[in-house]
Amino acid sequence: MILRLIALVVIAWLLGFAAFMLSLGHPLENRKTDAIVVLTGGSKRIDRGLEVLRAGDAQRMLVSGVDPDVRPGEFAAEYKIDRKLMRCCVDLGWQAVDTRSNAEETAEWVKEHRYRTVRLVTSDWHMPRARLELAHALRGVEVIGDPVRSQPGFAMLFREYHKYLVRRIALLLGGS
Repeated sequence: MILRLIALVVIAWLLGFAAFMLSLGHPLENRKTDAIVVLTGGSKRIDRGLEVLRAGDAQRMLVSGVDPDVRPGEFAAEYKIDRKLMRCCVDLGWQAVDTRSNAEETAEWVKEHRYRTVRLVTSDWHMPRARLELAHALRGVEVIGDPVRSQPGFAMLFREYHKYLVRRIALLLGGS
């Protein structure tokens, strides 16, 4: 009986890991949202957010998890953002240090602006957990994933899958 239970758990874990890898997804095309939220930490994330903003597919963009030493002018120069676009449409969030605090920072920003749809831009391997956190923090707001393709190694995917599982279980058990 115990061996069957262990086998069942292993099979469920393997199927979950396969589903996780298949859920990494592709960049979102031809979809307008009220806002864009970019989580820092991976290459091409901010570039993707700016591409969507410049295309007019959203009104405003929050970059969550910006280093506190980075000033708006430095940010604009680094990403070649003209002053008008930076002033009207790009907000920098300096409070977040991890995915959960990204969600908290985003929730405050979304509430302040009264957005109903948010495009989440992060790396493909990070999307399932980031989307889980944002959906939890942004109840009543549609969170649409726009993953940036990357080349994560097996160890990265393995680690991220377990972070996702732990967080999902914590939320199911009523954790915040």
